Amino acid sequence: MRHTQLRAFHVVAFTESVTAAANQLNVSQPTLTTQIRALEDEYAVELFVRTGGRMRLTDAGRQLQAITRRLFADEAEARHFLVESRELRTGHLRVGAVGPFHATEMLVAFHARYPQIEISVSVGNSQMVLQNLLDFHSDVAVLAHFEEDPRLWVSEYSKDPIVAFGRKDHPLFSQKRRGIRLLELHGQPMVVREHGSNTRRASDAAMASAGVIPQVVMEIGSREAVREAVASGVGFGFVSKAEYIDDKRITSLPIVDAEIYNYARIVCLRDRVSSRMISAFLDVTKNLGSGPAAA
Repeated sequence: MRHTQLRAFHVVAFTESVTAAANQLNVSQPTLTTQIRALEDEYAVELFVRTGGRMRLTDAGRQLQAITRRLFADEAEARHFLVESRELRTGHLRVGAVGPFHATEMLVAFHARYPQIEISVSVGNSQMVLQNLLDFHSDVAVLAHFEEDPRLWVSEYSKDPIVAFGRKDHPLFSQKRRGIRLLELHGQPMVVREHGSNTRRASDAAMASAGVIPQVVMEIGSREAVREAVASGVGFGFVSKAEYIDDKRITSLPIVDAEIYNYARIVCLRDRVSSRMISAFLDVTKNLGSGPAAA
């Protein structure tokens, strides 16, 4: 049994005419007749009674028609789904991100262009987000830090300075000051992010290079909780300037004797970079941030 034979049967059953069915399928009448007869001969079943130029279904033909209606309805649904997917009118984009700032900017732009695509976002530190990407739990990752890996396609999205911040009544964070030196933070109580955070990694490296050893009094796994601890007077902290949120209790200062940066990079599996959904996302982000440059 071939698909073309079932298609021939289905259309003839619907039109009750070989001529009409041949026109609809754009094949010759002899070809259509041969396909139907081959189907009947192969299974030793009579599907039509040919009377007065009409093709009347037998009982067996009516039962087969009930099946082919479902079959070709499913085929039409599958074709519709694939077309919709190709045109990005349906689907689900899963994004992992180390923070909401840059990811939100990207996803708002993507949603504006492809409003029918469902989007879900999971947030974690760089290690967690990268592992989810490698485990196929996400399609795209927005990362600050990653180890070189031939499996990954990477482009830089933005480069943001890391600033120090503290409570406004902290002697080092007076509103009259325009900057702070790393050496001034030596021995100062500090609230840090968890290991795996790029802010923690970059600031630790800069302080170690300058011989600065702060007094770490608290380690917290989210930037929001770090901000609250700093605002409560526990100690100072570091945060990407792009992700610093104004608060009447705290103030931020640039580091004047070191350059510390937080990067936003768009990462996906190299084998999937040409997939329709991911390539569409990358195309949208070209016009945002500093513009991706593939690595």
